[in-house]
Amino acid sequence: MVWQTQLTLAPRPRGFHIITEEIRQALAGSRQRSQANMPQMNSPQSNIPKTGLLHIFIQHTSASLAINESADPSVRRDFEAHFNRMVPEDPSLFEHTLEGSDDMTSHLKSSMLGQSVTVPITNGSLNLGTWQGIWLCEHRNRGGSRRLILTVIGE
Repeated sequence: MVWQTQLTLAPRPRGFHIITEEIRQALAGSRQRSQANMPQMNSPQSNIPKTGLLHIFIQHTSASLAINESADPSVRRDFEAHFNRMVPEDPSLFEHTLEGSDDMTSHLKSSMLGQSVTVPITNGSLNLGTWQGIWLCEHRNRGGSRRLILTVIGE
């Protein structure tokens, strides 16, 4: 079975945000909208197959996705601080500044982390480690809504 949906996330401030529950809700909620077009699932409450993969792709160049620590918020703050030191918001360093001083820095940070993550599905659940969460990494000072494509492959 292969199944796909789009999830639009509300705008968030610059930083690293855990979106694991929003992903789970999108998988569960989209079943109600498209049940007639979907193959039978293992659980009546979920679009998650018994075994498979969830691939998440972000359709933007100034935000990224990552899987990392979900329990301690200081990890996300440290990520933000470290990325800001690695890629300083200094317009004199960049040619591409059309949309502001955070424009090119956002593209660089996004490229460093990437536009997709894949999570294994085991026994009908996302098989993340105990302390792992799915992160939206917003690199713009005032990022807009973000579109994610969720693709489930499994049996």
